[in-house]
Amino acid sequence: MSTPLRPDDPRRLGGYHLRARLGEGGMGAVFLAHDADDRRVAIKLIRPELAADPAFRARFRSEVRRARQVPPFCTAAVLDADPEHPTPYLVVEYVEGASLEEMVRRDGPLRDGALHSVAIGVATALAAIHSAGVIHRDLKPANVLLSLGTPKVIDFGIARAAEAPTEHTRPDQMVGTIAYMAPERFDTGESRVPAGPAMDVFAWGVLVAYAATGTTPFAADSPVATAARILTQPPGLDGLDGPMRDLVSAALAKDPASRPSAHELLGRLLAVGANLTEQPQVQWAALAMRNNADAVTEKGEEAAEAWAWVARRRRRRAVLRNTAVIAGLAALVLAVAGAGAAAMDWRVARPAADPFRTLAVADPLRGPGAWMPAAACVFSPDGLTARRSAVADQRCTGPDQWFADPIIAVSIAVPDEGECAAVWVRATATGAYRVTACQGTLAVAAENEGRVTPIVSTPMNPDTWYLGWTTLTIVARGSYIDADLDGGGPLRAQLPATGHDSGRIVLGVVRDNDFQPASDNDDDPLNERGYACFADVRVWEP
Repeated sequence: MSTPLRPDDPRRLGGYHLRARLGEGGMGAVFLAHDADDRRVAIKLIRPELAADPAFRARFRSEVRRARQVPPFCTAAVLDADPEHPTPYLVVEYVEGASLEEMVRRDGPLRDGALHSVAIGVATALAAIHSAGVIHRDLKPANVLLSLGTPKVIDFGIARAAEAPTEHTRPDQMVGTIAYMAPERFDTGESRVPAGPAMDVFAWGVLVAYAATGTTPFAADSPVATAARILTQPPGLDGLDGPMRDLVSAALAKDPASRPSAHELLGRLLAVGANLTEQPQVQWAALAMRNNADAVTEKGEEAAEAWAWVARRRRRRAVLRNTAVIAGLAALVLAVAGAGAAAMDWRVARPAADPFRTLAVADPLRGPGAWMPAAACVFSPDGLTARRSAVADQRCTGPDQWFADPIIAVSIAVPDEGECAAVWVRATATGAYRVTACQGTLAVAAENEGRVTPIVSTPMNPDTWYLGWTTLTIVARGSYIDADLDGGGPLRAQLPATGHDSGRIVLGVVRDNDFQPASDNDDDPLNERGYACFADVRVWEP
C-alpha cells in the first residue's frame, strides 16, 4: 500500500520521479518512482544521518556491488544505485502484489501447493542471496511479495556483506524483527556468533511456520517474552506435518551449525516432490539454484581456460573495455552503464508509440539459470562459455519460453579469431533467425531445416570491440530485426514473409567462414576449439 509523499520528501532522484511512499524502515524510506520511460521502480533512500557516516557509506557501496551479483531467482532485481549521492539510494524492480503477511492476514494460512511454493521460492531467494556473499538479516513475511502467486524476496536495504569483518550496528542496536531472529542474534557477549547465512535460514523456518499456521512458532505476549522463548523453548509447530515440519524444525535449531544451508533446504524441498505444476517459474528458479550449487566441474576448469585466454588476448591487443553506451536502435535506446560485466545497470527506453515492455529474463550467466550447463556450454565466475566442436556450431538453449518480439542485450567476448558470437531468436525445431558478431562482420541470417540464408550484413572494425567486452543488442519486432554492436549503429534486417513469428532464444558460437587465418595463427591454443563467451543477458518483452 502506498501513501502520498510528505512535504519534505524529495520529488526527484537522478533520473527518477518519486510518486508515493511504499514504506519506511530503520535505514530509510522506500518510494514508488517512475523512470524516464514511465516505468515503475522502487527506490530505497538512505537516511541522511546514516549517509553522513563514512563507514556506513562504504558498507552501502560494498552491498550495492554484491547485490548486483545476486542471481534474479525469486528476488527483486537491482536496477540502479547511486552510493555517492548526498543521500545514497538503491533502485530495484517494483513488484506489484500483496505481501505474504497481508495474504495470511486476509485469507488465512496457506495450504498444500501454495505453502510449498512459498517455502521453495523463499529458500531459492536465500540461496541466490547467499551465493553472492550477502545476508538479508530481516527476512519476514512483509518482505516476501507474491506477484501473480510467485514469491519474491525484497528489501536488501539492510542486507550486509557476509565477509564484513565488523558489525555496523551499536551493541544495543539490532537490525531485524524479534519474532524472526535466531537465538545467536541476542548474544552480545564475547562469544557472540558473527552474522551469517544460518540466521536467514532460521528466519525462513519462522516464516514458513507463520505461512502454515498464521502465527510465529515462538509467539508470546511481548517482544521480551518472544526473545526468551526463542532462546530457551522448542518451537510450536502445530499445523505443520510431514517433511515440511521436519525441515522447519531443522531450520529452527538453536545451534546455527545444526541448521541446513539454504542450498541444502532447497535440495530437500525439491526431493520431497513438491507439486509446483501451477507455479512453473518457481520450479524453474529452484532447479536453477540447486544446479548452481553443483556446477563446479572439470568443465568449469575448461571454461576458465577460455576466459584466461580472453584476458591474455585483451592485454595483447590492448582492447579491454568497460561496457559502453548503446545508442539508437530503431527508435529504442538501451542505456547500459557500469564498470565491467560484474556490475551492470540495464535500462530499456520506450517511446510513446512502443508497447510497454517488461523485463522477462535477467541472468548474469555465471551459473545455471535461464541457461543451463550442457556438453559444450559451461559456466565460470566470468560467464557462459560456448565451445564449438571441429565439425559443428554450438548452441546453448535458454529459457523454456517463446518470445515473439523481444529486446535482447548481452555482453559478449570472442577469444579466438575466426569465431562468431551468435544469438538465435525465434528459434524453433525447424528454424530460427541468427545474429552473428564476427571479427569483421555483424550479420543477420535465416536458418531453415539446417540451411543458412544470409539476409544482411555490415563490416565492423575489429579494433572497436574484438577480444574485449562489448554489448550486442537485438530488437525483434514484426517483420524486422535490428542489431547493434557497441553503439556502432543499427543493422536492420527485413525478414521473409514465411519466417518464424516466435520461438526461443539461444546463445552460441559459429565459425566465421570468411576468416583467413594469419600465418602465425597456428600458435593459438584455442584455434581448433572455437569459443564465444557471454555474460549479463537481459530480455524484455511487450
